[in-house]
Amino acid sequence: MKKMKLNGAIFSGGGNGKKFLELPWVEQQIRENLGFTPYPGTLNVKLNEKSVKQRKLLEETPSMKISPVKGYCQGLLFKAFLGVMECAIVLPEVAGYPKDLLEIIASVNLRKELLLEDGCEVTITVNI
Repeated sequence: MKKMKLNGAIFSGGGNGKKFLELPWVEQQIRENLGFTPYPGTLNVKLNEKSVKQRKLLEETPSMKISPVKGYCQGLLFKAFLGVMECAIVLPEVAGYPKDLLEIIASVNLRKELLLEDGCEVTITVNI
């Protein structure tokens, strides 16, 4: 299995990830695909320039998918690690979704668990 490292800085989002993860069908598919119940919220990472280019490769890589109910978009799922913490990347397939943004999910609140604040630099290791 290959690994890809993506680097960026933590920032506060608008709360849309929380609303998405609280949908029962999303939570169920994440449990089935990844083996954990997601904490209701995402850790937002603004990628550096080099990592934005690498992120594009993820869109072309076979992945797990969140299949939507009517009115919602599909999302791609990738197992990943933030340090030693198991997590996953969710890439919403939405027109105009920023290419320099990653949304990270885990079974715990990653901000609290890893003592992260806005501006903290992180490296996400993705299994591809």
